[in-house]
Amino acid sequence: MVVSEIPAINITARNTRIIPFEYEYYEPRSLKEALELLDRYGDQARILAGGTDLLVKMKARLVEPRVVINVKKIDNLRYIVEDGEQVRIGALTRLRDIENSELVKKYIPALHDAVKSMGSIQIRNMATIGGNLCNASPAADTAPPLLVHNAKIVLSSVGGDRVLPLTEFFKGPGLTVLKPSELLREIIVEKTNAGSSAFKKVSRVAVDLAIASAAIYVEVEDGFIRNARIALGSVAPKPLRAVKTESLLRGLRIDSREVLNALKTIDEEISPITDVRSTAEYRRYVSKVLVLDALEVAYTRLKGGVHG
Repeated sequence: MVVSEIPAINITARNTRIIPFEYEYYEPRSLKEALELLDRYGDQARILAGGTDLLVKMKARLVEPRVVINVKKIDNLRYIVEDGEQVRIGALTRLRDIENSELVKKYIPALHDAVKSMGSIQIRNMATIGGNLCNASPAADTAPPLLVHNAKIVLSSVGGDRVLPLTEFFKGPGLTVLKPSELLREIIVEKTNAGSSAFKKVSRVAVDLAIASAAIYVEVEDGFIRNARIALGSVAPKPLRAVKTESLLRGLRIDSREVLNALKTIDEEISPITDVRSTAEYRRYVSKVLVLDALEVAYTRLKGGVHG
């Protein structure tokens, strides 16, 4: 009798719920200790914050770090504080903290909109804002709201801190300017001040990644747009500001036909792709709709209406 061979199982093709390789694990209790570990191991290490992205990739062997540094126990990286004309958010602040923050709802309404739309409550209780940014997905929902609020980020290493605009942080899908020895420590966000903001997105199902997303910050005086900032997600290799469209909106009457004409320029600023979630053509179309919808919500907020 011939016994047929049992085919080998490709562990990367199945949801085994295990991490199928060995790595060193560290759990620092201070920022200093975490930075020293990063300085020692560099690009061999990966930071574990909420784990909602990293652990999935490790189980599928998309990334195989030699060292995992769990920073969850560093309490002084989880905060939302008001600081003059800015709001400072620690990188380990969970999305659920942001969703429940009255400071964020009042001063960064677009970010409040975004986190409410992200995943399930269970995910928002684990995922961190720093992790969402450092994952550098073109569909990162926290990125467009932070971009329209002129956010800056603080990157720390044993050599000190460097501060740069969020517009300079993303390089492409999964790529940032973060050095192997650096840790994203803080996000500094401008308040709405004289304007307001809003975020809109469309996805296949409620907890899915965005097909396209848009955030807007707007200031209106006597019915005319005095200032506008637009950011878009899932329509280019990285989240981006639509600076040309912004410039065309300034000075227009907010309820005029010219606003619709100006939004057509978005086509020149994005480079969407066709993938399993959507077509490039649909992304081009819906991006303009999302900006217009976000503009309407932000203007309603400016007039004292509901936070729809």
